[in-house]
Amino acid sequence: MGQYRDDGIVLRTQDLGEADHIVTILTRRTGRIRAVGKGVRRTKSRFGARLEPFTHVDLQLHTGRSLDYVTQAETVRAYGKPLAADYPRYTSGTAMLETAERFTPVEKEPALRQFLLLVGGLRALGEGAHDPRLVLDAFLLRSLAVAGYAPALAECALCGAADLAAGDAGGAGGGSRAFAIAAGGLTCRSCRPPGAATPSVHTIALMSALLRGDWAHADAAERRHQVECSGLVAAYLQWHLEHTIRSLQHVEHA
Repeated sequence: MGQYRDDGIVLRTQDLGEADHIVTILTRRTGRIRAVGKGVRRTKSRFGARLEPFTHVDLQLHTGRSLDYVTQAETVRAYGKPLAADYPRYTSGTAMLETAERFTPVEKEPALRQFLLLVGGLRALGEGAHDPRLVLDAFLLRSLAVAGYAPALAECALCGAADLAAGDAGGAGGGSRAFAIAAGGLTCRSCRPPGAATPSVHTIALMSALLRGDWAHADAAERRHQVECSGLVAAYLQWHLEHTIRSLQHVEHA
């Protein structure tokens, strides 16, 4: 038993008894934790509003047997405020929170890079400089990369043949390469498995731009390529997580 301090993003809450919450938080140093917020559902709670999803909080916690206890909470930044009135940004943010929780399955296992990705993603959504679905797709691709599942976008995922991203001059692919989720990304004609998709070269270029943070390229992408990219990213993510991200069904392009 003991006290410790950390800061983190509130991922979700669930009711406990008549006045308490169990709060799931992705923290900077400790990783994902679950802690009880005593009395936070009461109108006179000292910090109930600070323990809501999307909030970056500085926490003082007390270690318990199965769940820790929040003893103090101060808001660092409330990312939820600019998202609440904008449906595309809100749903994209919700998908980020759910994905971050899925990528941190073990409680109290440090996950600093995932935490920093989430903070950056929520900040980008709040600023509103880019299409929220593009911000979400960038977050999902980078989360996959941090977890070791970055899709192969320039070479064959199976044999290593290079320069597949260039595709055909016409931009439609022409069967020279395909995107195979189970294989790990692009595959060459020889390695192409049955059922693989044949996305536009512009879609693959968009995925690469989002992965490396080239927003000038991403923002200029045509809507049809953004939609195709989102479909591939969502399918690839959920296959590797072996779990459906329920929030994705509510996400739409602005």
